[in-house]
Amino acid sequence: MSIDFISKLKNDHSNFGKGELGDNVPNSPFELFEAWYKEAFDTKQVEPNAMHLSTVSAAGKPSSRILYLKDIKKEGFVFYTNYESQKGKEIEATGNVAALLFWPGLERQVRIEGTCKRISEADSDVYFASRPRGSKIGAWASKQSETIEDRNALEERTAHFDKKFGEEVPRPPYWGGYIIEPNYLEFWQGRKSRLHDRLCYTLGKDGDWTKARKNP
Repeated sequence: MSIDFISKLKNDHSNFGKGELGDNVPNSPFELFEAWYKEAFDTKQVEPNAMHLSTVSAAGKPSSRILYLKDIKKEGFVFYTNYESQKGKEIEATGNVAALLFWPGLERQVRIEGTCKRISEADSDVYFASRPRGSKIGAWASKQSETIEDRNALEERTAHFDKKFGEEVPRPPYWGGYIIEPNYLEFWQGRKSRLHDRLCYTLGKDGDWTKARKNP
């Protein structure tokens, strides 16, 4: 099958122009991120907290997936997953991650690089308690990233834990939160003629952030 991608892309977003990223920006990347993040929700962007997370194995092999950013703390960005999943094992092996949030309707993206570690069990318990019961049962039923015989096997495990637990479902010991503690953030704003704004924050050894611009 042959597809003429060139003709299909003639009407692509070659003329960005919905915003700009000037020099009058906060010294803290978290302050700028929170402003952009709020705007993404306020303007009803599709899945505004969808985050592309990349991890790397001990052998240096990268892998990526989409998950949800669930909280922003002064130390970094929080998400939740199965500790025994592929990403969980790779985080435990290297601790190095990269993440990306993309809001095409605003012509913006944010790149995040840093180290990742587990949050406290208490914080994981609080978040798990807020999830719908079906999602709690799913966390027990899914041996995330492991090979499974068929869909029926998953349904049987789901039924087993649905029957085992009452209304109160405890958090599985192998499920909880991680926090990305960034050392680099890059804010990208689309501009006309693809002369985009790229504003970068790098964390120094003294704990202070420095700002710099990059060519698009």
